Amino acid sequence: MLYLIAEQLGFPGLLNLIRYITFRAGGAVATALFIGMMIGPRFIGWLRVRQGKGQPIRDDGPKSHLAKAGTPTMGGLMILTAVTISMLLWMDLHNRFTWACMLVMLGFGAIGFMDDYDKVTKRSHKGVSGRVRLAAEFLVGGLATWIILGGGNSHLYLPFVNGPVMDLGLFYILFGAFIIAGFGNAVNLTDGLDGLATMPVVIASLALFVIAYLTGNAKFATYLGIPHVPGAGDLTILCAAIIGGGLAFLWFNAPPAAVFMGDTGSLALGGALGAIAVVAHHEIVLLIIGGLFVLETVSVILQVFFYKRTGRRIFRMAPIHHHFEQLGWSEPTVVIRFWIISFVLALAGLATLKLR
Repeated sequence: MLYLIAEQLGFPGLLNLIRYITFRAGGAVATALFIGMMIGPRFIGWLRVRQGKGQPIRDDGPKSHLAKAGTPTMGGLMILTAVTISMLLWMDLHNRFTWACMLVMLGFGAIGFMDDYDKVTKRSHKGVSGRVRLAAEFLVGGLATWIILGGGNSHLYLPFVNGPVMDLGLFYILFGAFIIAGFGNAVNLTDGLDGLATMPVVIASLALFVIAYLTGNAKFATYLGIPHVPGAGDLTILCAAIIGGGLAFLWFNAPPAAVFMGDTGSLALGGALGAIAVVAHHEIVLLIIGGLFVLETVSVILQVFFYKRTGRRIFRMAPIHHHFEQLGWSEPTVVIRFWIISFVLALAGLATLKLR
């Protein structure tokens, strides 16, 4: 909105600063952080009154989690509110990439909200049918990828390889939907401990901030040998807003959590990160940057696969963060060590930009 107003006025005086992506990104961080911190206490109080007993706690989970009974969920609504307002304030309203990514974020947020609502009202941890939820995610992800593609670049790029590997054509829509839905669910599986998913999302957003800025700049993209996507630089605004909103939420989600993100937040944020990677054509690099989320997902897949075929478990409990809890690690120890792993993987993902 501010960009459109400044553009109509011809960017006079101090309004010329709005022309620069970096300035608007800084404004997006500050705005989302401020909004999240301001609405947090009242929002959590409202959720506590509306939900009563809060999010159902699994009986088959770690026994230490039973003490969290009564903690409200759907805290992702706080993040989505802060991020959406910040985005509308600072983004270029003409950029289709930002609208496509917001479609994913809000669409996945709505899917997650329905799942959370079902769990809270029925006092069950099952929620919406997995098939129905996955179908809705692929629909939203496919539509967003179609908007992103816009008749343009449908090539697949790989880290360590200079230039495109192959042209996926219309298959790219299915590929993009898979990345978006897959990463949304990966973040959702990671959100099992206080603060565990929030900080890695912030770290991944920082890495994608750099990637979006570089791919949107022709000189940097040419120098690094990465795909140049005109307009992708504006996604730094979304990355910055997620960072601000995520940090504000972490203030209330830090152990012991006053509120849970719920599927409302984890699906939305994971899907948004996936959509940003699709725009920047760094889908495979996202799997490195978000390697922690991938590890959590793989641990669940392996656990289910081997248990169904052998009746034996690889891990004491899946996702893998529960395995370490069962080994005797305290919850804060698991969370902080996983944050460190996430930070190292983000640096590894950024390193691929130069190794082409």
